[in-house]
Amino acid sequence: MHKQISSAQNSIIKSLVVLGEKSKARKQSGSFIVEGRRELSLALQGGYQLVQVFYYKDLLPPNYDITQFAADTYIEVSKEVYEKIAYRATTEGVLAVVKDKSMQLSDLKFNTKTPLILVAEAPEKPGNIGAMLRTADAANVDAVLIANPKTDMFNPNIIRSSVGCLFTTQIATGTTQEILAYLKEHQVATYAAALKEDSEYYHHQNLTESTALIVGTEAVGLSDEWLEQSTKKIIIPMLGKIDSMNVSVAAGILMYEAKRQRNFK
Repeated sequence: MHKQISSAQNSIIKSLVVLGEKSKARKQSGSFIVEGRRELSLALQGGYQLVQVFYYKDLLPPNYDITQFAADTYIEVSKEVYEKIAYRATTEGVLAVVKDKSMQLSDLKFNTKTPLILVAEAPEKPGNIGAMLRTADAANVDAVLIANPKTDMFNPNIIRSSVGCLFTTQIATGTTQEILAYLKEHQVATYAAALKEDSEYYHHQNLTESTALIVGTEAVGLSDEWLEQSTKKIIIPMLGKIDSMNVSVAAGILMYEAKRQRNFK
């Protein structure tokens, strides 16, 4: 179905704006917004269903086939409308309402007997989450688990900062207790990044077996549950004046060390 909307006061447009701004609206509707041609292509590849595609023709390449996104409805909008609904400063002329998917631990499936998993406990900043997802995709880890999430995973800032990598890696959320239980049940060794006296250097560990790398926030680190129940506590040597680094950078270092040990496979 194809439609046209030229007024920013249209009720569909108003609802779309709320969907982008409010986590509550996303949860109630079971949908979220994805903006950008690459991001939408990755969402489709990740098995997400596109419901409505909104596009501004003048920003699309000549003869661009908008129906490639296999949505239920395509809505051509005016420049005024697109400027109202577009989230990014640099945009590509297309965004869509997409149905969300379950992120349950029980949905995880691994194609290897020695999965590499990243666990982030209580990350608050969407930009950090997006950066970790982007690096997780680059390292081709088997899953990213978010323990005690502080923001919904379909926040537009997460999608934007991950450049669509929200859709390219398995993701599950749960409480710290649920994720710990899941990892123990599946015999996954857990390595908790922590600035503790008994922490061992990360590069001295064998990360070639089933491995979960656990990172916490820069402000408070990991909860006692992770510190007490993990297989080992590990540390990245800090050679400068400060004793912490950005969590997404730390996660990247740990993931790539594990991949190096696995000959980048």
